[in-house]
Amino acid sequence: GTPTISIFLKPPGVIPPGGSTTIYCICQCSNGSFVLYKGSRQLRTLEQSSGRAEFSISNATYEDRGGYNCHYLEGDTVLARSADLEVFVEELRLPRPDLSVLPGHEVAAGAEVMFRCTTTQPSTGCFLYLEGQIRAQQFHREQGDYSFSLVQKGDSGRYSCQCYALSAWREWSAVSHTLDLVVR
Repeated sequence: GTPTISIFLKPPGVIPPGGSTTIYCICQCSNGSFVLYKGSRQLRTLEQSSGRAEFSISNATYEDRGGYNCHYLEGDTVLARSADLEVFVEELRLPRPDLSVLPGHEVAAGAEVMFRCTTTQPSTGCFLYLEGQIRAQQFHREQGDYSFSLVQKGDSGRYSCQCYALSAWREWSAVSHTLDLVVR
C-alpha cells in the first residue's frame, strides 16, 4: 500500500524568537528521499536514515512561522505527503505552567488518567502535547484547573502543556516540564 508519513515537532509547542525545535518526518518506507516544503515552496531534501529525517530550526524568527509538510519520493515520483504541521513563533511572556498526572506515571491499560495543567495566570487556555503527535489536545477548564482525561494503550509517551491568554492569542507561556506516562 501507499506509505504514510507522520510529521511532528520535537519538542512540541509554540517556539519563542531565538528558540529552537526540530521537525521530524517519519515513514514506514524504504530508501527514497524526503523533501520538506513550507507552503508550496520546497525548502530542502532531507537526509534520511531508516525512514526518518529531521530538519532543525534554530534561532527561530517570525519568518519560520507557517505550515510545513514532507513529501516522500522514490526517484522523481512523490509516493506520499504528510499532513501540514503548523509552526508558531511567539514571545513567551506568561509564567510556565505545571503539569501533573493522576493517579500516577504508570497505569494499567484501561485506567483513566487525568492530566492537570496548573497556571497562576487567570483567563488562559491550555494545550496538552504528546511528543510525536501533530495534534495538541485542548484542556477543559474545571475549578481553576485544566484537566484532560484519556484511557488507551497507545497513550504512553512524553507529555507537556502550554497556555495562552484568552484576551490575546499571541501571549503564550513557556512549555511546562515533561512527564512520561507508561500504560502497561
